[in-house]
Amino acid sequence: MVGPVLELLFVLAVGLVAGTVSGIVGTGASIILIPILVAQYGPQQAVPIMAVASLLGNAAKVMAWWRETDWKATAVYALTGIPAAALGARTLLALPAQIVDVALGAFFILMIPARRWLASRNVKLGLWNLAIVGAAIGFLTGIVASTGPLNVAAISAYGLVKGAFLATEAATSIFVFLSKVVTFRASGALPMEAIINGLIVGGSLMIGAFVAKRFVSGMKPETFRLLIDGVMLVAGVSLLWMAFR
Repeated sequence: MVGPVLELLFVLAVGLVAGTVSGIVGTGASIILIPILVAQYGPQQAVPIMAVASLLGNAAKVMAWWRETDWKATAVYALTGIPAAALGARTLLALPAQIVDVALGAFFILMIPARRWLASRNVKLGLWNLAIVGAAIGFLTGIVASTGPLNVAAISAYGLVKGAFLATEAATSIFVFLSKVVTFRASGALPMEAIINGLIVGGSLMIGAFVAKRFVSGMKPETFRLLIDGVMLVAGVSLLWMAFR
């Protein structure tokens, strides 16, 4: 009895750290938690549990920065992101995971200089560009455990920073993950046990999101962008390592 309790407390502690990191830079919760969830619940349950937990974690970020959320951008993104995520979740088992990991890992790393190059020339995504982005990221989110750094790059290129960025990135993610969760549930890949575990882990992510708010409020925009670059670098290297290990 003591063993499972300690293991759960460890998962919650990691979830709190992951939620705080994600609450500061917009992503990172899945990257931190997935290895722990795989070890605790197995690879087949880790992705559905993370999908449920991500719903709560992103909801907390929206609540923390509610007044700064760009709802127009969220609606345009969700318009294509919702059906794309459902399609991605249904084709999850059809694609080689290694190919997806390599492609995403390389993309995250390349996005660091690319984002800075676009920013130096004041190139930004327009509102309706987000519809295309939503479809692409939504589909990929249905397939892999996390495309957070990819979404971070997209919403950042739209021109939002700090609270507005965090809230809008989280709001777009909610719609995509909700579509993914519903698809998993409809296909029988999300049993009630996984939902309960996801809600428990998600609770720790929510607390972390509110802890993070006090750090973000006093952060300079350039420091915030450097943190985003750091997360994308770590995410890219991690995905490449998992693909070739």
